[in-house]
Amino acid sequence: MPALSRQLEAALRIVEALRTEGHQAYLAGGCVRDLLLGRDPVDYDVATSATPDIVMGMFPRTFAVGAHFGVVLVADEAPDEIPPLEDAGDAGPRYATTEVATFRCDDSYSDGRHPDAVRYTTSAEEDVQRRDFTINGLLLDPLRGGEALEEFLGDGSALRAAVLDYVGGLADLDAGVIRAIGDPRRRFEEDQLRLLRAVRFAARFGYAIEAATHSAICSLAARIHSVSQERVRDELTKMLTEGKARRAFELLDETGLLQQVLPEIPKMKGVEQPPQYHPEGDVFIHTLMLLEQLEPGVPCTLAWGALLHDVGKPPTFRVAPDRIRFDRHVEVGVAMGAEICRRFRFSNEDTRQILALIEHHMRFADAPHMKASTLKRFFRLPCFEEHLALHKMDCMAAHRNLDTYRFVEERYEEMPQEDVRPRPLLTGRELIAAGYAPGPRFKEMLRAAEDAQLEGSIATTEQAVALVRERFGNAQQDTPA
Repeated sequence: MPALSRQLEAALRIVEALRTEGHQAYLAGGCVRDLLLGRDPVDYDVATSATPDIVMGMFPRTFAVGAHFGVVLVADEAPDEIPPLEDAGDAGPRYATTEVATFRCDDSYSDGRHPDAVRYTTSAEEDVQRRDFTINGLLLDPLRGGEALEEFLGDGSALRAAVLDYVGGLADLDAGVIRAIGDPRRRFEEDQLRLLRAVRFAARFGYAIEAATHSAICSLAARIHSVSQERVRDELTKMLTEGKARRAFELLDETGLLQQVLPEIPKMKGVEQPPQYHPEGDVFIHTLMLLEQLEPGVPCTLAWGALLHDVGKPPTFRVAPDRIRFDRHVEVGVAMGAEICRRFRFSNEDTRQILALIEHHMRFADAPHMKASTLKRFFRLPCFEEHLALHKMDCMAAHRNLDTYRFVEERYEEMPQEDVRPRPLLTGRELIAAGYAPGPRFKEMLRAAEDAQLEGSIATTEQAVALVRERFGNAQQDTPA
């Protein structure tokens, strides 16, 4: 077990402080699951019998992010010997933050997300009954580790002995099962996002979904529409970027959730492709094979670009005399991708990149025959590395020929950035100084000069002006009488 993380140190101090004041306090939820699986938790949550008012009174820096539901965020001020948790500059958080939740029992969930009312309890067992899945319903007493906490956290048997398991979560961890706590329908009706979370956890850990839980997901799939599009987007993005995207989308399809959240993807089924280019099969299989290549931590724009790159194929499918064709599938795909990004409320920046990946994914076939100026402009695409990565995955999910990928990769890596984006030899100011009047032709003139510069046929402003005079005439001819 590595040295204790800053976040864990903060959570432990909170647990110890609450215990000192006579309150129950445990590590709870996903962090316990991950510790038992030998994974490093992203964050740590604390469950306690102390009410929000007590928690906020005990710690100097707190935020009532969900005090109505018993949730308080505690910002931990580190002792002098521990450096603050911060990124470079002022961008990072100065303090480690821990979510502290009071033991509670929830009333009904009219809005499908928040309880209509909560009742605080001193019973940890009552508290875990409201949680989503058994593997997330475990509590851990970290103070059982005494002084040798690093060794304790790295000892599986000692950890298990310190776990409070009221829901059978340890057995389900051992068996590799995602099981709702209590009545599956009730758990999903409380928060319909749990429908997607069940799929994500099953894919992420390689677990099976327990039969009653699976049946409830299938029967309640249409309820996912009550969840905000932003929350659905974020959950899908996690599925795409945790390294198990193919399995996640197979489960989404199997449970009927995919038809509800992204109906454009199931339409890829049965859409055949030219076998000489796509021996793998239809567009759906091809897309799944791309998703299988997405590694953990992949940029979300690349992940969504991979998912949607061929979304325009189903509506453009036709069988021509020579072969199957998808006329204008890129153009149609960009329009469909724009609608999907709008629907899921992606940021403008992410939308631009996702649509660019769809728009340019077919250009690689022409790359070996591009003029130097065209290739350099191709390399100017923002986040070109994502375009290159998508092309490689596209090839590996089809014919597996990487000749074009290697050609582009080599040219891109060996080409200095100053050659891709050189300082322009010619600007509008130089054209005016040469006697040309501003007008629509300026753009053509500047483009011609830049092409020649990128091709390497000119190297000075004088040569650029001479090229313009040769192609567009003298200034007197261009200037209106």
